[in-house]
Amino acid sequence: MPTPPITAPLKIHLHQKSQELELVFASEQFLLPAEYLRVFSPSAEVQGHGASQQVLQHGKINVGIKSIISQGNYAIKIVFDDGHDSGIYTWNYLYELGKFQVQNWRDYEQRLGHAGKSRDPNESPVRFIS
Repeated sequence: MPTPPITAPLKIHLHQKSQELELVFASEQFLLPAEYLRVFSPSAEVQGHGASQQVLQHGKINVGIKSIISQGNYAIKIVFDDGHDSGIYTWNYLYELGKFQVQNWRDYEQRLGHAGKSRDPNESPVRFIS
């Protein structure tokens, strides 16, 4: 069942130190980490042009948010410090990311595990034993 249209958040605040985006909607409040926003970017680079074309993002544990740019009165664009800047986060999409954060994150970590990938760009799934 699709989410009904969401109005703009009452507050959007980037916590610089923790790299978390605080979103206060009329009915709920969410704190979304930069890594979560990056790996669930709505861009075609991440989502592809269909569910089967999604590109699993990995090694983004240290990603930060450089800036947030308003996109009219319907969305924001988030510029990440890894150079990614092509996702337009609508109010509905941000609300859904907040509402389903626990489930989304659990699924993401399972997909990483199945692919032999890690959140840490310096961690190799291959272990050498001497």
